[in-house]
Amino acid sequence: MTIHKEGYSTILVSFIALAIINLGVYFLSSQSLIISLISLGLSFILWLVVVNFFRSPLRVCKIQDGTVIAPADGTVVVIEEVEEPECLKTKCKQVSIFMTPLNVHVNWFPMSGVVKFVKHHSGRFMGAYLPKSSTENERTTVLIEDKSGKQIVVRQVAGAMARRIVCYAENNTTVAQGAQMGFIKFGSRLDLYLPLDADIKVDLDEKVTGTQTIIAQL
Repeated sequence: MTIHKEGYSTILVSFIALAIINLGVYFLSSQSLIISLISLGLSFILWLVVVNFFRSPLRVCKIQDGTVIAPADGTVVVIEEVEEPECLKTKCKQVSIFMTPLNVHVNWFPMSGVVKFVKHHSGRFMGAYLPKSSTENERTTVLIEDKSGKQIVVRQVAGAMARRIVCYAENNTTVAQGAQMGFIKFGSRLDLYLPLDADIKVDLDEKVTGTQTIIAQL
């Protein structure tokens, strides 16, 4: 387990801010040792929570052609047929994974292939569990085509707490299944849009692990 590079600045800033707060508490409490220790203890716990959020597990992904793996840790909250109007522009199967602030928030490429489309959309910050968040929230859409010509869309969606989506995908680049695709800060969801004939391997409310759980067979 390591700390993700996207967390370095946040961890440093939070440490400095908490240090300043504790100095203020120390002097405002007339240098009371008990109050200062309580403040220091609470601040340390809060800082550990921030550090824990940016953990980046070291996982080995066995690349499997024809499969779509979980692009994130979380819970499956949607499995349904929908119209994907932005890239695929056809009916497909949507599988959505909801991440709480306690989940690992690294995102991984769900299959190997060539990135054919990447677009970031500014938007709202509704709860990521709401269906409208997929089309109205801050989000990034990535279209991947595998060597057999099959296409899927993976969409990073910001939530009520998430205020920054990081996406490493670039147009016309080849990506490997299980490689890091990006990071979403502080709670969000990942939407997968798959061909109608995809064989879904997960169930609603199932807990999935990024790079390890097979979501579908294409």
